Amino acid sequence: MTASTLAPRPVSAGTAGATLEFRGLRRSFGATTALDGLDLSLEPGELLALLGPSGCGKTTALRMVAGFETPDAGHVLLDGADVTATPAHRRDVGMVFQSYSLFPHLSAADNVAFGMRMRGVPAARRRDRAQELLELVGLPTHGGRYPRQLSGGQQQRVALARALALEPRVLLLDEPLSALDAKVRQSLREEIRRLQLELGITTLFVTHDQEEALSMADRVAVMRDGRLEQCATPEELYNSPATPFVAGFVGTMNRLPGTLGADGARVEVLGTGRPVHGSLPGGRRTGAVDVLIRPEALSVGADPNGTALLVASSFLGATTRLTIRLDGGRTVLADVPSAGASTLPLGARVRLGLPERPVLIDQARNEETSA
Repeated sequence: MTASTLAPRPVSAGTAGATLEFRGLRRSFGATTALDGLDLSLEPGELLALLGPSGCGKTTALRMVAGFETPDAGHVLLDGADVTATPAHRRDVGMVFQSYSLFPHLSAADNVAFGMRMRGVPAARRRDRAQELLELVGLPTHGGRYPRQLSGGQQQRVALARALALEPRVLLLDEPLSALDAKVRQSLREEIRRLQLELGITTLFVTHDQEEALSMADRVAVMRDGRLEQCATPEELYNSPATPFVAGFVGTMNRLPGTLGADGARVEVLGTGRPVHGSLPGGRRTGAVDVLIRPEALSVGADPNGTALLVASSFLGATTRLTIRLDGGRTVLADVPSAGASTLPLGARVRLGLPERPVLIDQARNEETSA
């Protein structure tokens, strides 16, 4: 997985980009806490992805920006103005839903023009604007078609054009690609990112798909149980996760058995010592812990006296994923250059190496599952 290589364009005066800020947002539904003091801000023209498992609060946060949900406490600010109590139709935001939500009895052009009609925009201007937007999303000849005559990807493009019709200051995307097949999803996420950069519109994108978040966003905010775990660039999030939850949720992560030193500053893992990254979980200072290591960070070499066994190999092109069983019984994954992997036969004894950098540790190891 790689982050988008497109550089955001500067947002000049008069473009749609706005600042968006959450201040201490709290929301409960009965005994369930959806948001627990969310603080987060978006810069003008930024695309920020809210990423997390189902029920973490990301969609609730999005709906609060749209005006569809009211917080129990806290505030939503647009360009510094508190819009927490402002009705949805007066917030100047556009929203694209997972289910498209197109009117089945209206053509694509009329769906795009619907919001303008509600605001009393003259008919000629509505037609021109709808055509401009259909061209912008790659559907210049589809204006006369009805939703039933469009593919899922085409319907979502129409929904995007409709959200942009009123030139909103903020664009909200609520898992807009999850109902599409993989090929269409890939194409449309690239198109959304291109449009977002071209228009300079501040965008909040909700997804549970880490690949979408890492490939599209300027920054990714990982949420858990209504709280913000970490907000960072895709590169920082992947390479320097702030918490064990982020490390495990974003990308693949190995758990290697380790022993925390007496001072809590170093951990012994794979026969070598490494400094500990970040704070210690649960106030621990010594004892058995899990050390979190990415598959690509492990080096693998043949060694008849090695403490691990190569049990499986999957060719992935330039890299090969090796499945390795430690002598203690735990299985780990290592992504290595395919040229080197070809010299390692299945069943070979191997040794594992770690890079010279701090490592993240998790809670005390469960001895029943570490074997």
